[in-house]
Amino acid sequence: MKMEDFVCGEKCPHYKVIKDVEMKTPDEEEILDLADMFKIFSDSTRLRIILAIINTELCVCDLCELLNLNQSTVSHQLQILRTSKLVKYRKEGKQVFYSLQDGHVEQIISQALEHIQEGGR
Repeated sequence: MKMEDFVCGEKCPHYKVIKDVEMKTPDEEEILDLADMFKIFSDSTRLRIILAIINTELCVCDLCELLNLNQSTVSHQLQILRTSKLVKYRKEGKQVFYSLQDGHVEQIISQALEHIQEGGR
């Protein structure tokens, strides 16, 4: 493909379309928050934790064993996920169990997996 295949051949902005897009586009603060969320998802250890707890809650010990990671690493990543409101926890005695904050997190991961499994079509 040539560069001109990617460039509009006409110099005629479609102002109504542009205005409609501007009206539907999140504001700058929301865009920055969205970028921060995707940064959280960009770490493979955090993704492995999310995938592990996508259907069940697990304690830190279970996550360490399942993911073959030390407690310090798992706890650090869980803290980032908690701060970002992607996971929640509950205490039972001395154990702390983690699960997804809500269904949105599962939807994001499921949609992304579906996309890559289809070859990005």
